[in-house]
Amino acid sequence: MLLPVIMAGGSGSRLWPLSRQLNPKQFLAVTDEKYSMLQSTILRLQGLDVALPRLICNEEHRFLAAEQLRQLDMEEANILLEPVGRNTAPAIALAALTAVEQDDDPIMLVLAADHLIHDVDAFQLSIKAALPQAEAGKLVTFGIVPSKPEIGYGYIEQGDALEQGGFEVSRFVEKPDLETAQEYLSSGSYYWNSGMFMFRASRYLQELEAFSPDILNTCRDALKGSSQDMHFTRVDDAIFSTCPADSIDYAVMEKTADAVMVPLDAGWSDIGAWSALWEVSEKNGDGNVLKGDVIQHDSNNCYIHADSSLVTAVGVDDLVIVQTLDAVLVAHKDKVQEVKKIVEQISSDGRHEHMNHREVYRPWGEYDSIDYGERYKVKRITVKPGAKLSVQMHHHRAEHWVVVNGTAKVTNGEETYLVSENESTYIPIGQVHALENPGVIPLELIEVQSGTYLDEDDIVRFEDRYGRASESGEG
Repeated sequence: MLLPVIMAGGSGSRLWPLSRQLNPKQFLAVTDEKYSMLQSTILRLQGLDVALPRLICNEEHRFLAAEQLRQLDMEEANILLEPVGRNTAPAIALAALTAVEQDDDPIMLVLAADHLIHDVDAFQLSIKAALPQAEAGKLVTFGIVPSKPEIGYGYIEQGDALEQGGFEVSRFVEKPDLETAQEYLSSGSYYWNSGMFMFRASRYLQELEAFSPDILNTCRDALKGSSQDMHFTRVDDAIFSTCPADSIDYAVMEKTADAVMVPLDAGWSDIGAWSALWEVSEKNGDGNVLKGDVIQHDSNNCYIHADSSLVTAVGVDDLVIVQTLDAVLVAHKDKVQEVKKIVEQISSDGRHEHMNHREVYRPWGEYDSIDYGERYKVKRITVKPGAKLSVQMHHHRAEHWVVVNGTAKVTNGEETYLVSENESTYIPIGQVHALENPGVIPLELIEVQSGTYLDEDDIVRFEDRYGRASESGEG
């Protein structure tokens, strides 16, 4: 039985403003109307002999990951939390160490959570073709059959063909210039480096110990200091932060004598930019991809996404136009790789639009910051049935709650009482309080904050059922 190890880290900044640091592309339904990229990655394994997936994600994305697993009835799956990103070699080492200890040294299928694959049958055939090589102790990488001279990917040069299928790896090469990429395509001997792998957990650890022992030793020590929180495994923050940051390619695959490449021709894309999303999306007769409430006239080969209002375009070609509740992007398709420069500028200016959407998801539900001024902020809050916000207080703001749907159970200092539809309650500055939904339907309320400081870090938690830090965040 294969153990799927799904790497769900990364910020996806080149798909801003849809992808944000706290809600990146792997958790968004950018290629599917119903499922996120992470969920699609898991679902394409159906029909294979696989165990529950093991996710590796950033600490700040843990509740997004857990909720999306719950939606697939996989809430029992383990989620490894990285306190800081240290690239793929350490992340996979954490998964391999836990797999050897807990899962009887399985063969791991390492996948990225943000890849698109159109032909699931072809994908599964390549997985099955790789299995004998992994069982024989090889470290398998999947080479994407190239469809064009691509300068945004690394390449793998194939070596001799193997009896059990696949090829020896002749070499890994860095991202080429256009002329070199054209030569690679013409030769028929080069494949795009997909970043997907298959090997037995212990074999990866053996090769990591041989070529990058500092990474292995640090990961071992970080796991010794780990703790279990529901289905989350939290490694030692201080130790893991000292781990060298290196990719699996540099740390192991380029150095091992047992690297094997299995071709994969399944309509693959890593959706690294808006132009890539345009390429793989269904287009109308003018070559336009239109999402949401969009009206266009005399426009061609555009990607236009309307999140919450009407977006119109007249007489434009080869543009990407993306509208969300709090931001609008207009970019030429040839320049979308530079969207990350805008994200960097937003961050350096001390703004927040790179961090999260106006709608923010929490383990208890969500909130939408619908209006704000110098001394007030208005939110629409939705609390799931049975969920409870932390017991908390604020130093600089008071809150007025108006229930518009459902019933709220409110703790306000020493009092606990119910607030029903069209009723309200007031939480003074400095008052310890909590909000809970005791009912079976979602609780919706309007919160009006007032005070001298309204940022989300004005919170002191005294009790939290979701294991969140005592000071930080909202709710």
